[in-house]
Order: sequence, then C-alpha cells, then structure tokens
Amino acid sequence: MGILARFNDIIKANINAVIDKMEDPAKMIDQYLLNMMDDLAEVKKETAGVIAEEKRTKRLVDENLAEVKHYEELAKKALLANNEGDARVFIEKKKKLESYGAGLNTAYVSAHENAEKMRQLHDKLTQDIEDLNSRREMIKAKVAVAKTQETINDLSATTKRTQGAMDAFSRMENKANKMLDEANAMAELNSKPIDEANALEEKYMSGSSTMVDDEIDKLKKELGL
Repeated sequence: MGILARFNDIIKANINAVIDKMEDPAKMIDQYLLNMMDDLAEVKKETAGVIAEEKRTKRLVDENLAEVKHYEELAKKALLANNEGDARVFIEKKKKLESYGAGLNTAYVSAHENAEKMRQLHDKLTQDIEDLNSRREMIKAKVAVAKTQETINDLSATTKRTQGAMDAFSRMENKANKMLDEANAMAELNSKPIDEANALEEKYMSGSSTMVDDEIDKLKKELGL
C-alpha cells in the first residue's frame, strides 16, 4: 500500500471517528425509523404494482385456457356432426391460442416470481420496522443513562480538579437551607390562625390567673406591703 493510500485511510478513520462522536443514537434511531417508513411506503407502492401485474397476467392465462377449452369443445361437436373440416378450423384456432398461451404462461411465471420477491421484501422491511420500534425505547433509555453517567463523570472529575467547586456546592447547600427555612416559615404564616377566644377560655377555665393573684398576695404579706 502506497503512502497516499495509507494517508487516505487515516483521514477516513479520523472523519468516521468525528462523525461517531457527533451522532446522537437517540436521534439517529428516530431518523433511521423515518427513513425505513419512507422505504416501506415506496416498497408498498411497488409491491402493489407488481402484484397487480401478476393478477393481470394470471387473468390472461385463465382466459386463454378457457378459450382453448372452448375451441376444443367446438372441435368435438364438429366431429360428432361429421364436419371434420370445421373441426380442423377449430383445432387450428386452438393451437394458435395454445401457442399464445405458452408465452402468457411464461410471463405469468416471471410476474409471480417478482411478486413473491416483492412480498418477501415488504414483509422483511415491515418486520424490521416492528423490531426497531420495540427496541427504540430501550435504546433511548440506554442513551439517557449513558449521558447521565457522562455528566456524573464530568462533575466528579471537576470536583477533584478544583476546590472552588466544593465551595460552590456549600453555597448552594446554604442557599437551599435558607430556601427551606423560608418555605417552612411561610408555611407557618399561612397556617390556620389561633382562635383567641379558645385561648382565653382555656386561660380562665384553668384558674391559673387566680393562682397567680394568690401567690402575689402571699408575697406582699411576707414583705409587709
């Protein structure tokens, strides 16, 4: 291999590597599916045309066989009527139809083979699309997991390389704590207000006020007030 050929191989390898990095499997699988659906639509159209030709040729073959049978029956009737000349005319017509029918039959065989090939192609493409659809979400899930892992790897590497990232995480943690405290405080403020009447009712029902007054009077007596 010459040096130019080796150089071209290196260039192609590098280009393919770049393309592989640029391709997003999740997006590419959707594009592949769209392309295959377009192909399937084209194959269906072509298959329908080929099958129609198969049916048309088969109809001609059947019609030819019917005509051959018809003239054969006419020849028999002519012979039974002792009209051998008429029978010969009918047989000659039958022979011409048989000769024409041989060509028709050859055409039908080819049309049938082509139709079978198109049916197989259509069925194969349909099955491939069904398989791709069933694997589609699985592939996308794997891509999502891979991307998440890549993000984790990048964050881990960044954390190891820079102490500043740790400070940033701490600030975000403090900010989150502040947000949580503010949210809790807001929740308390938004909670149902205390029923003051019920609070006062509990106060007077407990007799705590009388006990305080009694204790005050006791202390005043001890102090000579």
